[in-house]
Amino acid sequence: MSRHMLHSIVFAALLAGASASATAQGAAEPWEAGKHYFVIDPPVPTTSGDKIEVTEVFSYGCPACNYSYPFVDTLKKALPANAVMNYVPASFKPDEDWPMLQRAYFAAKALGIAEKSHDAMFDAVWKTDELATFDKTTKRYKQPQPTIEEAAKVYAKFGVKAEDFVATANSFTINTRMKQADAYMKAAGVDVTPTVIVNGKYRLTTTSAGGDWAKAQQLILYLVKKESGGK
Repeated sequence: MSRHMLHSIVFAALLAGASASATAQGAAEPWEAGKHYFVIDPPVPTTSGDKIEVTEVFSYGCPACNYSYPFVDTLKKALPANAVMNYVPASFKPDEDWPMLQRAYFAAKALGIAEKSHDAMFDAVWKTDELATFDKTTKRYKQPQPTIEEAAKVYAKFGVKAEDFVATANSFTINTRMKQADAYMKAAGVDVTPTVIVNGKYRLTTTSAGGDWAKAQQLILYLVKKESGGK
């Protein structure tokens, strides 16, 4: 074998190795910041202590959120032990009753029934029509929209008296939490629901992740692992 041929073989082997290494690196980093997810700078505060926080920004009045909630439930179950799921209700569509539904969520959370009533509230808006914001007959948004007193009747099924729910919902504490939620969304750059924020640092949607919840879940778990130091 000539020296030239030997050099050619060695060079080809090195090139193949470099290509394989690049492919492996590409496989290890399938998600790109600025494309699949967006860095929040500066990060928004989290409230879950040493747990990695996965936050869904949502509204019960949002049709996409209603479609998504079974997938979000699946995501919650898939999170590792060092991560926790929480929710921030949006209010930026008053014509679809989002401010009232935001108030209702925070009241339910303060009363300790938000988790067990979460899916039922979507159903009350979209299935049973107890809190429907859209009139299926006229094809227009209802006027007037459902009230906090009507929402209280739904939450009463979970063991809280309607009058107690309304009193909590209209309290100074809930007003403050609503303002804090609006500020959180503004700081995080949220302008669509549902949006997921990982540990106050990364923002994504199903669209940015590739178009569906299966890809979004993969991305979210990737970012949780990233925040866990790759462990």
